[in-house]
Amino acid sequence: MRTWFITGASRGFGALIAEKALEKGDRVVATARNPQAILDRFGTRPDLLAVALDVTDEAQAHRAVGEAVIRFGGIDILVNNAGYGLLGAVEEATGAEVEALYRTNVFGLLAVTRAVLPHMRRQRSGHILNFSSIGGYRSGPGFGVYSSTKFAVEGLTEALSAELAPLGIHATAIEPGYFRTDFLDATSLSISPIEIADYAQTAGAVRERAKVISHNQPGNPQRLAEVVVDFVDAPNPPVRLPLGSDTIAAIAAKHAENEALIAEWRAIAVSTDFLS
Repeated sequence: MRTWFITGASRGFGALIAEKALEKGDRVVATARNPQAILDRFGTRPDLLAVALDVTDEAQAHRAVGEAVIRFGGIDILVNNAGYGLLGAVEEATGAEVEALYRTNVFGLLAVTRAVLPHMRRQRSGHILNFSSIGGYRSGPGFGVYSSTKFAVEGLTEALSAELAPLGIHATAIEPGYFRTDFLDATSLSISPIEIADYAQTAGAVRERAKVISHNQPGNPQRLAEVVVDFVDAPNPPVRLPLGSDTIAAIAAKHAENEALIAEWRAIAVSTDFLS
């Protein structure tokens, strides 16, 4: 029996992963800004601890982790799921919007991870699952600022994986594509109110397409939750777990672009070394 610590567990991927973990017989510490939403969904049960947590509050993160350790003795799996999106061209996003997004998607993830790691290091085991995105591997118009937060998550996860491997702890970036959740709804996606006409054909077109895609995405969120809960049984988990056919296609396309770039620019790239 393992203990999961899941942020943003009141809805979306977080709630589904909590549900699947409980069904498997594991214990779950489910956190949200409003933990009553978790209790309304799952009820009161001995294998569930619902805890208030705003990931942007580092002191609260330490308190939540402390409650988890007191209740269940430790934390085996950390799921950094809390986060939201921002839609708009890079120039359209205000400084306040950018800072708020980073506080949750990057600094919040770091705060919770730093709170959990001393306990995982003490037990010399654990697995950190950081929710990234298809946008963490490939950025695009309209989602530049959001993707930049997920690029940060990818970089942090790569480093954590290398730093923690000798301690028996794994770290993996989960990379969902477009799944049929409420991510494109107002509850999970902030849309910059500033619209600049010059971006109508790029970021503006993505704004319009998001309205059509919402709740018509190809990915099955129930299946993602099942895969994630089973994934922690893998003896040698990878540093990245792409999920969704669209994520696989995006990765393949970016690899092809990079191969073409190297072929065209190799001579210039290597010419910058000192001559031996």
